[in-house]
Amino acid sequence: MTAPTPRYLYKLLPSDTPTPESGTLPVSNLDQQSGFIHLSTALQVPNTLKIFFKDEPLIYVLRIEYEKVEGDIRWESPDGKVGGPRGGEGMFPHLYNGHKLGSDEIESMVIWKNEGDWDHVSENAGSWLTY
Repeated sequence: MTAPTPRYLYKLLPSDTPTPESGTLPVSNLDQQSGFIHLSTALQVPNTLKIFFKDEPLIYVLRIEYEKVEGDIRWESPDGKVGGPRGGEGMFPHLYNGHKLGSDEIESMVIWKNEGDWDHVSENAGSWLTY
């Protein structure tokens, strides 16, 4: 059985991400080292927050229409070297497009505040965090 195609993918960014001057977001160190942009599906966002952003006071969450980046997405299994095993979350979307993520790809953005843990986010994200 094949998983349904998502409508959106999500990029989580720490609050200290600089504002892009060229209309394209700066690439994180992790994305540079990996050779692609790490993205998450709506289902994967809660654990990505807990594992990689647990100490961030707030984050920016970019919503990307899957259709706009579909040709540059590779669905890959996390290797577990960073953040440990991610069992049950399936394959992760990785964007291989020369590290370009800007206004052409980003549909909308929200800012989420850390209230001691990130559990409240998926509960309060409503329809914006679309599966």
